[in-house]
Amino acid sequence: MRATVVGLVTPHLLRVVDLANQAQKGVNVQFHLHDAVARSMAELGDQYNASALAAAYVEGLESAAGQVSSARTEYVGVLQAAAEAARRLGRD
Repeated sequence: MRATVVGLVTPHLLRVVDLANQAQKGVNVQFHLHDAVARSMAELGDQYNASALAAAYVEGLESAAGQVSSARTEYVGVLQAAAEAARRLGRD
């Protein structure tokens, strides 16, 4: 089976979406969010096309945040925080 950008990035996006769902229910996910993003960036960074994967990860987080109702503020906030953290880690 051949690995694709979508196939490699999707599980990482789904972890953050799960945390966003938990945040929407009132759970404090900040520690888990930063850990999930750091682990994702480290795992994606080990791939030969790391820069493309990191960009796809950030783009996926931003896209997911943009597709959600603004009434789900905690959910959107988690996705935006994850995108910003991934962007920062990508620059380091």
